[in-house]
Amino acid sequence: MRVLVTGGVRSGKSAHAESLLADRADVVYVAAGSTTSQEPDPDWVARVEAHRRRRPSTWQTVETRDLARAVRGATGPVLIDCLGTWLTGRLDERDLWEAPEPQVRKAIETELDEIAGALAEATDVIVVTNEVGLGVVPAYRSGRLFRDLLGLTNQRVATVCDEVHLVIAGRVLTL
Repeated sequence: MRVLVTGGVRSGKSAHAESLLADRADVVYVAAGSTTSQEPDPDWVARVEAHRRRRPSTWQTVETRDLARAVRGATGPVLIDCLGTWLTGRLDERDLWEAPEPQVRKAIETELDEIAGALAEATDVIVVTNEVGLGVVPAYRSGRLFRDLLGLTNQRVATVCDEVHLVIAGRVLTL
């Protein structure tokens, strides 16, 4: 089964996603967050460590933003956490924050095609993302760009998933 888990910040998305694979020992946990920072943010490091302690020790953690390769290379179930940190990292790595929107959109859509193709071929994959469509309109271009691109990303991934779970206050709604 392919499931997209979405919701707001600190809503319980990751814990829910992990619970969907709790009975599996062979999970590949794809951490799509920061992997290149020279001075890691202590809050981020603590958050990653808390996630690691919560997961079974048999789960393999892979830190990468090449999501398609990670999914295709896995021999068991995959949990990707999360598309929001993946998108931020890709925009940072490719220096796209100030690029013209059509150029940015084309670059991200090309990667999304590859990711969606890999997800469509997978049998057991859970993808965590942030829900951005319930907030105010960001005051800055970078916030609007991120919101629009993550909304696009979520829609594209949802098209190849069997289910979408919305997590609010630790409660799960299957959409």
